[in-house]
Amino acid sequence: MQKIFAIGDVHGCLDKLVRLVEGLAADPAGDTLVFLGDYIDREDGGPDVVDYVLGLKKRYRNLVCLCGNHEYMFLRYLEGLDEDLYLENGGRATLKAYGITSADAVRTRKSKVPPAHLKFFNALFPYYETEDHIFVHAGLRPGVPLTEQTLHDLVWIRHEFIDSEFDFGKEVIFGHTHKHAPILSKNKIGIDTGAVYGGKLSCLELPARIFHQV
Repeated sequence: MQKIFAIGDVHGCLDKLVRLVEGLAADPAGDTLVFLGDYIDREDGGPDVVDYVLGLKKRYRNLVCLCGNHEYMFLRYLEGLDEDLYLENGGRATLKAYGITSADAVRTRKSKVPPAHLKFFNALFPYYETEDHIFVHAGLRPGVPLTEQTLHDLVWIRHEFIDSEFDFGKEVIFGHTHKHAPILSKNKIGIDTGAVYGGKLSCLELPARIFHQV
């Protein structure tokens, strides 16, 4: 049976990510790895995490990379938008890692990010859907069809989603809201366990519903 391995928010924690992925009993030819976003910011910026994930793309036939709110903010910062918001949310580590300064013009900012990384950030999916599950970074707005959800909600929503008992038709696997342990409820599973805050980096294996943590 093919497996899906969903990995929560990494935030530059390369060592934890490598140990987690290399410890999985995954078949690169048949199983699917789903990253729920937030590869960058806070720890050491995250460019090395992006390099590692790009390397995984060469090994795993089925690898899905979703957009998190931190990639969303980073792309907007590169366009000169919402700069203070990004800096307030751990963006300085990423800017430093790429050699970007506050004095850099928009064109200069982009030129300092490797083309492969820019391509990676711009190609991130807003969500991923299978027969039984919906994978998304932050969550879904209750009552709104999946295809009509806004990217802002998909990467930013929090309590309106987590506290809702709305039936989304499928179990939703999400990150974004970190807790000491995974969030387990009737119609959703949250797997951000605060790796960058001293917690564990979590991976949910489906359909077995087994948690792997480092």
